[in-house]
Order: sequence, then C-alpha cells, then structure tokens
Amino acid sequence: MFSGQDFINREISWLSFNERVLQEAEDINTPLFERIRFIGIFSNNLDEFFRVRVATVRRMVDLGKDKENLLGNYAPKELFEKILEIVNVHQEKVQSIFSDIFKELKENNIFILKETDLNHQQGVFVKKYFYNKVLPNLVPIMLHKKTKFPYLRDRSVYLAVKLSKKSEPEKIAYSLIRIPSKSVHRFLVLPKTGKEKYVMILDDVIRYCLNDLFFYFDYDTYEAHTLKVTRDAELDIDDDISKSFMEKMSSSLKKRKIGKPVYLIYDREMPEDIKGFILKKMRLDTEKNNVPGGRYHNNRDFMDFPKIGKKKHYYPKLPPFRHKDLYQHKSILNVLRRKDVMLHFPYQTFNHFLDLLREAAIDPQVKEIGITIYRVAFSSKVVNALLNAIRNGKAVTVVIELQARFDEEANIYWSNKLQEEGATVINGVPGMKVHSKLTWIKRKENGGFRNYAYIGTGNFHEGTAGVYADDGLMTSDPRIADEVENVFGFFKHNYRHFDYKHLVVSPFIMRDTFTKNIDREIELAKMGKKACMTLKMNSLIDPKMMRKIYEADEAGVKITLIIRGIFGMKVGQKNLGENITAISIVDKYLEHSRIFLFGNDGDEKMYISSADWMPRNLNRRIEIACPIYDPEIRAELKKMLTIQLKDNTKARILDPELKNRYNIGDENKYRAQEDYYNFIKNKHHIIMEIYHNPRCSKSRAGLQYIEEKGYDVEIRKYLTDGISKEKLKEIIAKTGKKTFDFVRTQEADYKANFRGKDFSDDEWITILSENPKLLQRPIVVNGDKAVLANPPENIEQII
Repeated sequence: MFSGQDFINREISWLSFNERVLQEAEDINTPLFERIRFIGIFSNNLDEFFRVRVATVRRMVDLGKDKENLLGNYAPKELFEKILEIVNVHQEKVQSIFSDIFKELKENNIFILKETDLNHQQGVFVKKYFYNKVLPNLVPIMLHKKTKFPYLRDRSVYLAVKLSKKSEPEKIAYSLIRIPSKSVHRFLVLPKTGKEKYVMILDDVIRYCLNDLFFYFDYDTYEAHTLKVTRDAELDIDDDISKSFMEKMSSSLKKRKIGKPVYLIYDREMPEDIKGFILKKMRLDTEKNNVPGGRYHNNRDFMDFPKIGKKKHYYPKLPPFRHKDLYQHKSILNVLRRKDVMLHFPYQTFNHFLDLLREAAIDPQVKEIGITIYRVAFSSKVVNALLNAIRNGKAVTVVIELQARFDEEANIYWSNKLQEEGATVINGVPGMKVHSKLTWIKRKENGGFRNYAYIGTGNFHEGTAGVYADDGLMTSDPRIADEVENVFGFFKHNYRHFDYKHLVVSPFIMRDTFTKNIDREIELAKMGKKACMTLKMNSLIDPKMMRKIYEADEAGVKITLIIRGIFGMKVGQKNLGENITAISIVDKYLEHSRIFLFGNDGDEKMYISSADWMPRNLNRRIEIACPIYDPEIRAELKKMLTIQLKDNTKARILDPELKNRYNIGDENKYRAQEDYYNFIKNKHHIIMEIYHNPRCSKSRAGLQYIEEKGYDVEIRKYLTDGISKEKLKEIIAKTGKKTFDFVRTQEADYKANFRGKDFSDDEWITILSENPKLLQRPIVVNGDKAVLANPPENIEQII
C-alpha cells in the first residue's frame, strides 16, 4: 500500500534532528555561552551516532546485507556514503559557527588564545601549568614504519606531531600524543588583563610546550595536528552458557574498547606525509573511512566550557518548584491515598521522588520496594535511598538493565553494590531490554496490603531530571498500582504472565493497543464524526505504526505529531499526509516525554509512556504506557500539548525535504518550554504574602507556620510601609468576609475614636489604611484567596 519512497530513512532523519541542535548553536538569539554548549551537544550526539548507528551500517556494507530493511530505498553502501556527505556539510557549518562565536567572544572581551598568541607573562603561566598539571599525564608515542602502529583509544583526541630540523629538512620523525582531557580540564583560564578574559584549549597548551616534551631529540621544528578515531560500540555478547550474564557483559565491554575503527576525523591542515602514514597504518586509507575537520576535535568538551560569561550570556534560570500538594513535612503516601500526583520535570523538583523513596525506606508499614533502573547519576541519591531501605529491613527488588547503552559499566557497579547490601537484583529479562520507568511500594494497611506506584517517561536520574523534559505519575489507584505489582511479579518469574486491563505493556500488548486506538479514530472518521489524535514522542520510525498513521490520514483523521528526534514519515503532501501536522521542538531542555492522546468520540484516552514508536521499543523492550484517569492531570498534559503546538520560537516543521524551517505563524511570540513552566508555576508554586507585624506573637506564629510548611513567602510590613486603600480592599475581597471583621476592636484607638459609630465598608477601608494599627493580623494571601491566619492553621483554607 505504501512504498519505501513514502518514508524517510532512519539515519538521514536522525542527522536532520542533529542539524536542529546545530541550529541552536547557529541562532544569534541563543545566548552566547549556550551556543557554545549546543556545539558540544551536537558533537556528543554525532560521536554516539557513529559508534552505534554508522557502525551498524558499516557492518551491513561489509556483509553486503540489509539486516534492518532500511527505509528510504537506500542500499547499505549508498546510505553510508550519504551519511558521510551530510556529516561533511555539518562539519563545515560547525567551523563557520565557531568562527562567528569566537568573533562574538572577542566583542565581549573574551579571547580564545592559540599557542602563537601568548605574551611573555601568559607564556610563563602556561609553561608552569603545563609542567605541574599536564606533563605528568603525557607519554609521547614515537611512530616507525617497521613497528606495529599503537592502539588509539575510542573518542580520544591525539596530536599527530611532525618533528623536523631546519638545517636538515629531510630528517623527520612522527609522534602521537593523547590529549589527557579526562585527567586535565580541556580548557585553561588564564589571568585577566583589565576587562579582558583569556581561555586556552588544552591542545594548544601542549603545542606551546612541545619543545619541553621532545627536548631529548635533536629537532627544532614541530607541527601538531589533531585526529580522533571513533570505534564500533556494538556489544558482541558471548554465548558461553557457563558464564553469568554479568560476566558476559563485562567481557563484551572490554572488547568494545578495541572495536573496529568506524570513522577518523583529522585536521584538514595536517601535512600529507604524516596523514598518509597514519591512515595507511590504521588501514583507513579510503575516503569513506576518514573525514577532514577543523583544528579541534571532541567538541563535546564545549558542554563544559568555563563559566566566565556575564548573566546575559546564559539562559535565564528557571528554578524548579514544589508540587502544590507535596509541601514539606507532608507524607507523600498520605497524599497518594487521596489523589494522584503528576510531576513535570525539570519544572518541578526531582526531590519529590527522592522524598517518596526516603519515606518508603523509613515507614515501618512499608514491606517491599521495587524499582527499574536504566540510567542513574554517578553518585546516585536514588540508589542511596534504596540502600537505606535495605538497612531498614525492607525487601528491595531492583531490576537493573545491564545493556543500557554506554551505562553498562556503571550499572554493573550498582548491581554489585546493591547485591552486597542484600537487594534482590534482576539483570533484565532474557532477550529483551527493560526500559520502563517504574517504582512500586507495598505497604501494610487495614489488615491487608496496599500498592503505591510511580510510572514515568524518564530515568531515575537526578542529573538528567534537571535538563530533560519528562513526566511521572505517582498513584495508589489500584487499577494502576496493582498492575505495577504484577509487572514486578513478571520480572521475578518470567514464566508468569498477567492479563493487564489498564497498563499497556510492551512487547505483549502495546502495539495492538495503540493500533486499536488508531483503528477507532479511523472508524469514527468513516462515520463522519470528529476523529483526531495527538502523539508526542522522541522518535517515530516503526514501519507498521507509520503505515497505520498513513491509513488514518487517508480516512480523514486529524493527526498532530510532536516528534523531537527521528521521524520517518513524509507529511503534508498531496495524497499523502494531508491531514498530518508534524513539528519538532529543540530548546534549552531535551524534550523526552511521550504522551498519546486519542479523541475517542469525546471520551478521550490519554497515556504517558517510556516507549517511542520504534521496532526496538514495541518488539524487544519491556516498556509501559500508563492511562491517565485523573481529570486535573489530563488537563495539565493537554495544556502541555496545546502550548507546544503553538510554539513559534523553537518548533520546526517536519517536512519531506528535511528543511528544518521554523514554525513561524502567529505574530505573538510563543516558546513552549518557558510558557509551560509559567503555566505549571502559576498552578503549583505557592508564594504566600503575609501582612506581618514582627512585634505581634500571633503574627510571628503565622509566619513560622508558613516557613515550616516550606512555602515561599513575601513579608509585607504594613505598619512601616503602609497599605493602600485599593490593596486593602482587594485583600479583604479575597477573604469573602466583611471589612469590619478585620478591625481590632480591642485597640485603645478604636475605643476612643470609632466605637459605636456606623461606617460603610468603604469608609472602614479608608480608616484602616490611615490607621494600620487597627488592622487584624496576620493576613495571609495565596493568589486569589486570603485568610486571617489566627490561628495559623487557618492557612490550610487557602492552599
């Protein structure tokens, strides 16, 4: 029904996504130091792409087979060549962007110095730094025609040095120096001169000091150019049945480090003789294996560029805030017994999840805790909470995925650590990856047990929770929480299968469930009824699901897609994708949540999920999609989708030509991430105002109550600063009480001048404004509500 021409190849689409990242670095409206950071993100993305995806394509080229049924009518060799062609264009653009950034840095009195730019004092500083910090990490490797070429580490940058002598130009030698950017920071900040700031890249520090490194030899001329090799990161797992899976993974990780070279990038200014020598020795002497680049490689290090800019050079900070129902000294489990809670990261604090684990760890009625781990932070507070739960006598089950790409070694470490403490550690499910984001808490209540659960779209990682836009549902709804318990039952005993009525579990029922939802919209469209769906995810490349979406498009279903990364469909064409709108948002945070909304003839169905629509997620991974039943939470998520679809600042239109045009429409400016932050903040971030008299014990008690609850508070000292008639009238209106209720009738001033007299509300407003001593205290305001906080517990009425 649909041919390969109707789809976009996965790798080509991914490169288009990474170009959107590069657009952020190119955009002059992006703050200067954020542009530098986006160069680093672009480079890091590209490294992983070559280690995994390009390595896979290379394997296909070598085998002469297309094991993945590549979309877009590419043969493996054609695809490999197309990838390199696009990457070369991107690398040229990177150099151009760098040139613009360096120029703008100069305009801001920030200078990137090369080894030839140093004055005497700077040279002395650099030499001293080199001797104390850099030199102990350097061991040059001398290259010879007859000796074996040294192993070059994956993703490490090397200086290829040509040594010669002016008096004897034919006398030359070659050497390699690995730049030690793991043990020495890639950037050196030099002493300021007035308002001018200076930064030097480690590569150039070494270039400046080459004579200190090669003084053993009789050379006086040095030329140093960078190169970097990227190796195949695919894990070949041993099938020896006598080894444990962890032993196989450990062995495979060692083999990865010496994987086959996939890609070599080198400084295009490198002399032909040393370049030819190295490429021949590495057997990469064909253009398809090597790409000319700029002076510096491993631009991912620019993600950690020194923070020496001004405030204007960075994004304004959007500090995370608390959920309105989860204030300090409040039991989260108690809240969940009454209602569901949805957390939106990074807008709300990840501490809420840590608080949930901590409470479960110390609650004597909690008997068991289960969690799935895919990626966690280096010094993980999540794992620390689990360890403390074990020490408190809880049964802890941790499903930790050893095949989480590039986190395998860390996960092996945590597996061992947790097992040593007494956790039940399950290293995945044979033949599948566990990618779901689940936490399960089993608590003894009312003579039985009650389940609590967290189902999320992102990892339990306090680091990425600050930069990834994800959502997580906390619930004790037995429809959800009891089925989460069943999922952990499956993890413990893979032979046990459950009939899930609410959770959508991959690979068992997810594909069928979403296909049925789409079929329902097709049925409605054919009946002439309103039919629509909005799908938000990271990647949409599964052939069957894309064909089903095309089928819905043909039936007249209105389809809205928000796809951050890989997107394999050609939309908006005549007779193909006419009813489909597709955008991608790339901004300060990484869009990572998956939300699926189906119209269902007015009875909407909504899910959050850990899964994209890719073959691996639907066929080979344990993933969870969770229905959203709570009306308030559904409204919050629908608002997110609405806000994202209005974005005309960072949204790009996904079209068949991969032009990455910005979604410019409405004359008003909309920026989804900032707009949603403000929406959620207005709803959840409680900032109390207290009209306060510091000398009054009742007023002090009210302020203490607010502070102990953990709310932000703005103190209004109305006795010294005064209070206007307009403001006072507004505040009293928010309480719903009469003005006279706020008059301190025990005050001597009242008894002497006002008792027994008949005044209107407006007249009392004037009297209180002119005589603030007569105003009852403290009055506490929260948005459109206010209350006399005497006693302090009255504040609960306005939360």
